[in-house]
Amino acid sequence: MIADTSHPVPFPAGQDDVDPDIRRFQQAIEGGYAAHAGGPEKTVAERRRVAERVRAPWRAGGPVMARTEALRAGGTGIGVRIHRPSLEPGLPVLIYIHGGGWVLFSLDTHDRLMREYAARSKAVVVGVDYTRSPEAKFPQAIDEIVAVVEWLRADGDSLGLDPARIAVAGDSVGANMSVAVNLRLRQRGVGVLAAMLLNYGAFDHRETPSHARYGGPAYMLNSAEMVAFWAAYLRGPDDYADPLAVPLRAHLTGLPPAFLCIAQCDILADENRQMAGRLRAAGVPVEEHVYPGATHSFLEAVSISPLADRALTEASDWLAQRLGAAR
Repeated sequence: MIADTSHPVPFPAGQDDVDPDIRRFQQAIEGGYAAHAGGPEKTVAERRRVAERVRAPWRAGGPVMARTEALRAGGTGIGVRIHRPSLEPGLPVLIYIHGGGWVLFSLDTHDRLMREYAARSKAVVVGVDYTRSPEAKFPQAIDEIVAVVEWLRADGDSLGLDPARIAVAGDSVGANMSVAVNLRLRQRGVGVLAAMLLNYGAFDHRETPSHARYGGPAYMLNSAEMVAFWAAYLRGPDDYADPLAVPLRAHLTGLPPAFLCIAQCDILADENRQMAGRLRAAGVPVEEHVYPGATHSFLEAVSISPLADRALTEASDWLAQRLGAAR
């Protein structure tokens, strides 16, 4: 299924192309960062602390879980946060991989999103606290998430989960790694996951027309930020050609069905459309939704945005259908 897939068209001078509620979210985020501006270049640790403070109001509220627990995945030491929408045994699982350019954000910044997916899809959401860059370089984070998949497949029954019904989701670089995890599983011959939910993913480092169109200060992400994020994540020039790092370059045959949530007013819009087309050409079932007026990160605005609410509902309905979850 394809919805709202027309390419962006020029807007009349002076007309804002961003949804009004998403504009309020974008301005609040920008204002929060501006309040912490000044001084010399911040360290990575300082940037993370600021990001946590700025994002804090947007993770508040939302669905209440039947139980939330923090565990270590088997013997790996990888932290996970498990949100259970009910205590019913044998529920399907959604592994969630948070965005933030491989460098910023955390399970805390994305806690509300994970709870929203759990409540709406009736799946247990397992957020992965992967090691961020630049401390961890490609492909460490991918292999950590694969280790969580292996743990859930081996021990899911003992956790009251269904190890045969596991999907993966992520936003921005989390969407990148959602595809990469399935590529790694396919590479190892152990079977891909049941579904992929890909929110405004970073699938290629090359600039496209949407970078020029939506890379200005009126939007949520710019090309210079993405260049810095890629450089922090990758080990060196050779990694820019590695399909595991740059999924748009990968052979995509045999990957699981995918739902792509594409923000129209996002520098990554073009590569998301390309990924949808590449998956479809590879024979992968694809549902592609382009949300007019949405910026990068718009799902975080669900507390004030009917557009984000609709996008979360549409993705969750698709996910529940793919996982066979009771609604």
